[in-house]
Amino acid sequence: MKEKLWNGNYLKAMVANSMIYFAFYILTPLLPIFLSERFGATKDIIGIILSGYTIAALLTRPFSGFIVDSFSRKKVLVICFALFFVFFGGYIAASTLLMFAIIRTLHGGPFGAVTVANSTVAIDVLPSSRRNEGIGFYGLSNNLAMAIAPSVGIYIYKYLQDFTILFWIALFFALIGLWVASSIQVPTKQIVRRKRQLSLDRFFLIRGWLMAVNIAFFGFCFGVLSNYLAIYSKETMGITGGTGTYFAILSIGLFASRLQGAKALRRGLLTQNAAEGMLLSMVGYTLFAAFPNVIGYYGSAILIGLGNGHMYPGFLNMFIAVARHDERGTANSSILTSWDAGFGIGILLGGVVAEYLGYSATFWMVAIAQTSGVILFFTATKKFFEQHKREEE
Repeated sequence: MKEKLWNGNYLKAMVANSMIYFAFYILTPLLPIFLSERFGATKDIIGIILSGYTIAALLTRPFSGFIVDSFSRKKVLVICFALFFVFFGGYIAASTLLMFAIIRTLHGGPFGAVTVANSTVAIDVLPSSRRNEGIGFYGLSNNLAMAIAPSVGIYIYKYLQDFTILFWIALFFALIGLWVASSIQVPTKQIVRRKRQLSLDRFFLIRGWLMAVNIAFFGFCFGVLSNYLAIYSKETMGITGGTGTYFAILSIGLFASRLQGAKALRRGLLTQNAAEGMLLSMVGYTLFAAFPNVIGYYGSAILIGLGNGHMYPGFLNMFIAVARHDERGTANSSILTSWDAGFGIGILLGGVVAEYLGYSATFWMVAIAQTSGVILFFTATKKFFEQHKREEE
């Protein structure tokens, strides 16, 4: 008889995660437009400012994994969520480009920490026999936010032309997430304190280093796409309201692939799931770069959505599979750190390339990066994982 997957605490963790990403994604596609229109920032300056958030998250996540594994996960989650909520108020108060840049950068810290803490809590409240499947479904909470938040943000901006309202909405949903997260009942587990010297593997899962390099390629691609899609659509293709539709279609693909891939994850076909996803995304990014028209635009959305929906849970389960049970926080922080590293480089480099070579060159760069990640996986990463995975705990 199967253990119950959809327990109350797992559902609360999913809701809390949705609120984190809703608050994040309602602003993400519009911030380049906000910085350009409100402060007159150029594309390369926009890239530098937006990458600060990701860099801060990147620096925070390795320590977050260590803290989550070393202290009460529930307390860590609530504290980090509270800080994540408070910083949204800073966007409302920011009156200069420098002030906004500082607040945006600092906000990356609690974002990096709360995503690690919440995903680790979700794994803790899952029955071990349904863990692979549950981790895959957990990602649907991200996808729900991605399906709704960008569209809501874009349509509010289109009709009200007021970014302050968007900041208040983000603040509100972060508060809901904090309230839900504080009600999760996390199983009490003995904290394993090993007497050993402070070393890198306490903050980053060294056994998964090649997988980390590989996932960074895919984070790079999505960093460029998610941050520059709206301004590219507006300036190059003359599409405004369609950007919300793009993210909605992409998220439909994410939903469909998560549901379809659940069976494969339950059977332990982790590398197969990841491989299918990265190939679909590769076709999607290439289509986006090669055909700057409506067909290429919306066609790429469904393919990238289907691809990332298979690829990311496959990789996340691979990270968990090479970690001990008391290293789950570190495993979570490691994949998120790697994704953030690629994501942040993508935002920064995307802005520079767009400024000097244009958006066409920027998105061809993305297609090449995705292809490089696929080649790395099939030539080295798949074998690396098989050699390092542990028995089920």
